[in-house]
Order: sequence, then C-alpha cells, then structure tokens
Amino acid sequence: MKASIAPETTALRSLADVGELIRQRRISPVELVTSCLERIERLQPRLNAFITVAAGAALAAAKAAEADIQQGRWKGPLHGIPVGIKDLYDTAGLRTTAAFEHFKNRVPGKDAVAVEALKTAGAIVIGKTNMHTLGTGTTGLESFFGPVKNPWNADCIPGGSSSGSAAAVASGLCYATLDTDAIGSCRLPAACCGVVGYKGSYGAIDMTGILAGERPPDEMIRWLSHAGLCTRSVRDTALVLDVLAARPQGVGTWHDALADDRQLSVGVADTVTVDRDVATALENAVDTIRACGCHMNTATVPFVDLRKGIANIERDRRAICDQAFKQIDLLVLPTTPTPTLTVKHAASNPQALSPELTMFANYYGLPAVSVPCGFDGRGLPLGLQIVGKPGDDRAVLQLAYRYEQAAGISTRHPID
Repeated sequence: MKASIAPETTALRSLADVGELIRQRRISPVELVTSCLERIERLQPRLNAFITVAAGAALAAAKAAEADIQQGRWKGPLHGIPVGIKDLYDTAGLRTTAAFEHFKNRVPGKDAVAVEALKTAGAIVIGKTNMHTLGTGTTGLESFFGPVKNPWNADCIPGGSSSGSAAAVASGLCYATLDTDAIGSCRLPAACCGVVGYKGSYGAIDMTGILAGERPPDEMIRWLSHAGLCTRSVRDTALVLDVLAARPQGVGTWHDALADDRQLSVGVADTVTVDRDVATALENAVDTIRACGCHMNTATVPFVDLRKGIANIERDRRAICDQAFKQIDLLVLPTTPTPTLTVKHAASNPQALSPELTMFANYYGLPAVSVPCGFDGRGLPLGLQIVGKPGDDRAVLQLAYRYEQAAGISTRHPID
C-alpha cells in the first residue's frame, strides 16, 4: 500500500485526485470529511458559504463509506467525497431554506432526485450552501442568513445566485456542489470566484425535488431553470456528471469523453461590449484555443430580451442550431461583461452583475460552462464561457478541458 496522505494537504486538490487517493486507501473518507469540517469551522465566519453544516450526518456517512471501501465495495470516484448542495434542493431531514426567512425551519422528508443520485454514488453531503434569496439575484449579497463573501476579496461580490457554492469550492470547503442556473446563477459566481461552473442542456440533469410542495415557479423560471455544478476542474465536472446525467453516445463515460480528439470549429463572439480587462482575457483565451488546433471564426451571439416574454421559446429552441451554429460547433465569449463588482457598487441592485452574456444559453436550452481564464488588475478571477448546440454537452466539456489544460489558470487559488 502506498504511503498515506495528510488530510490538510488535500483541501484544494481536485475531486479526481482525492477520489483516487480514497480508492488507493491513502486517505480515508473520515479523515477527508473531518478535514473539510475543520476548514469550514475556520473559514465559515469569513465566507458565510453555508447555511447549514451537516457535521454529524457527514461523519456518519463517512464512516459507512470507509467500511464499504475497506471491504472492497468502492462505488466509484465520488465515494467518500464531501459535496455541498445549494439550499434550493430538498435534503431529507436537513433543512432546505432557499435563504428565505419563510422557509428558515423547512425540513423536507425526501431528497431531491439529484441529491439521492449523489448519495447513491457514495458522495457525502457536508452541508447546504448559502445563496441569493430564492435565486432572484446575481450578487449573492441578499440572504436571510447573511451575504456570502468573495474568497479572493471580501470587498467584492461572490456573484449569484449560487454564491455559497462557488465560494465553498474555491476555498476548499468541499469538492463539488449541486446548483441551479436560470440566467447564469451558477456560471456568474463561478467566474467571480475562479472555479468551473457548468449548466447542461435543458433537462440533462433531473431537477425534481426543488422546494417540493411549495408554490411552483412561474412559466418563465420553469423554462429557464437548469441544474448546475461547481467544481475546481472540468475533469471533476465530468465525474459528477457521470452520476447525474445519461452517458454520452459513443463513449463509456463523460470523463472518457474529455479525451476525444474531435476537431472543433469555434466561433468567437463579435457582438459583445466588455471591460478592457475582460477583453484582454478573452483575447488571450482565444489565442490558447487556437493553439489547441481548433478552427476559429467570428460568430454572433443570439442574445435575448426576456422582457418580451417566452411565448416563442419552443420554436426558438428548435431553430437555434440554424440560427447560431450553422458554421460552428461552439461559441466562446466572456462570462461577465465586467470584472467582479465591489460590494459597495452592487449593494443597491440585486441584479447588478449583468447576466446579459449568460441568459441566452438558458433561453435556448444550450449547454454552457464558465472556466477561469485570467485575472483582472486587482487579482480577481475572470471567466471564459463556452456554449454549445442543444444536447452537445460533450463538445462543451471537451473544449473546456483542452483550454483548461493548456492555460493552467485553475491551479491558482484564493489565499487562506
């Protein structure tokens, strides 16, 4: 057996790496969960990333996982891995509040479908992450349980609405989170906090069990809402997706699909107005993607104005491939038009961080991912967004993985 690993050295390593250490029995799920809980205890007062920390249940699950693995019943890469759940998804016996005062004591009796799938794969729910109340804002500053802090700079917003998730993953409090994304709610905070934020094609991940039994969302939210994931690498995203979504055609797993050397045609958005730091980061990212061997061209982003409603959304989704992807496989553009806003600048407007570059992917049901692509003049992370055709999540993750490997930016983390 290989030498054991000190748990405190694993906090900012990838889920993939730590999962392999567990499989090799170089670290135990109990050691890993204990280390994460100690880190949460130390950093939670500074970040406020969690609404509820499930310390007792997580340790009990870790002991069960450890016993399974010792007896040769390893379930896969997520077995024994601490994960967070955005506090919109129901968790049996653990309160689900949506950061809303009216739900502060709401305790569901049943897990959401995706939560149950994670648990079945051996993942350990370490807590429920904080969020912008009811998922209605992009800043992460409004929550009954207090605002989330950006782990890179507390004077800046974490983004929203999956604010606590992005902050927790960036800071090593857990290895992945299950989230939602209706206009950019997962990708925006991922960009602000320097992690990977993925939302699949519409319906790719089952969202049954979000505030079950409460008043259902209106039609617009129902059509725009997608499940999302926050992780520290594209490889980690693929490993979680293997548990939550149907396998891609032609390969064994989403993780296997990353290595596909498919030739990709990439369109660079030519109709966006962005801050200088953002534009520079995009230019650098495009150079890196071009060097990966992709065919590059310019492309027009199919922006939408949601004030016009969604009466034509089904027709528009059927037409989007011919409208925007006739000559390209993928579209690349910044995740945000500006660098991360300061709390002072954003405090009076819950939608201060503009979703104009993200919400079209929700309207058309397109797969999209935000990956770290550089830093602004203050040292805060910036995000590159990769968007694909409906159902072509595979191409989105392939390009994201190639770019991530070539750029090497995701190896930087906020200071403890």
